[in-house]
Amino acid sequence: MELRNPAVIIIVIVAIAIYFIFSKVKKEKYTIGSKIANTKYLKNSSYYKKKIKQYNLIKKIIYLVFGSSILLSTILISRLAKVDTINNDQYNRDIFLCMDVSASVDELNTELVESLKDTVKKLNGERFGISIFNTSSVVLVPLTDDYDYVIGVLGEIKKSLEANNSTYTSSSSDDFFYVRNYIYSGTLEGNETRGSSLIGDGLASCVYSFSNLDEERTRIIILSTDNDLAGTPLVTLDDAAKISRSKGIKVFGIGTKIMSSEDRIALKEAVESTHGKLYNHSNSTVDSIVKDIESTSKSLLKNQIETKKVDIPQVPFILLIISIIGLIVISKKVAK
Repeated sequence: MELRNPAVIIIVIVAIAIYFIFSKVKKEKYTIGSKIANTKYLKNSSYYKKKIKQYNLIKKIIYLVFGSSILLSTILISRLAKVDTINNDQYNRDIFLCMDVSASVDELNTELVESLKDTVKKLNGERFGISIFNTSSVVLVPLTDDYDYVIGVLGEIKKSLEANNSTYTSSSSDDFFYVRNYIYSGTLEGNETRGSSLIGDGLASCVYSFSNLDEERTRIIILSTDNDLAGTPLVTLDDAAKISRSKGIKVFGIGTKIMSSEDRIALKEAVESTHGKLYNHSNSTVDSIVKDIESTSKSLLKNQIETKKVDIPQVPFILLIISIIGLIVISKKVAK
């Protein structure tokens, strides 16, 4: 433990020394003689002697309590503190959920976002982001370690998916049209001319949503899609996979139950080219897929030691309150 403002102690000591010097000079004026005449009989009485003993005892107690109050106040003003050493070991990993929000992926996405809520709760220093796409891509959550916010957005996505599949129970506080269009707003820009389910564009956009790509961090994309291209993309899936690989980003793909064999093979080749893996969606495997991704490619930043001073005024403050209460009680006792 240490004091943040030790100079306060010096100031208090000097002030006390000056007080005693002046009080001693004042007392020396009455060192000879008695202030009141004919008090000998009174001083010899047992009642007087009893009261003098009580007076001296109370005076000593008052001096002790008053001195303690000064000492405790000095400690509080000096800011008693302790030095805490905190080990901030954190996982150096960025994860982006990249969701194809075309209607054919709704069942997979609904299970995925629910499973990811538990995953996000277990994160430790990692950053998580959410990007959705159809014709165009929208970043719903930029990379962040505000896990409560991420979980809230995952909940909004699930509500929107349910609203679009007639499984959503609306509450009085919800704007149904807002909930229903939550995953569609911004993702259908140019749909009339470019088509939909532009998987390559969605993946490439997600790659460039990672911040500071030149920094050494483990980066992962969780891509949910049926890989059923229904338009003309600016970037093909293979090209997007190459971009991802060049940035050191692994892509873990999750395909739907109904995707064609041809689309599954193309998606598998693309994600494996990034050193990732393709999973097939089934009712029992979404949780295990997420756990597998959780345990993959965690790089731990060790020895992230932080030393900081923390004020610890609790004990001196409580003792000071007790001292003040004690002075009040004694003063009332003396007044009687």
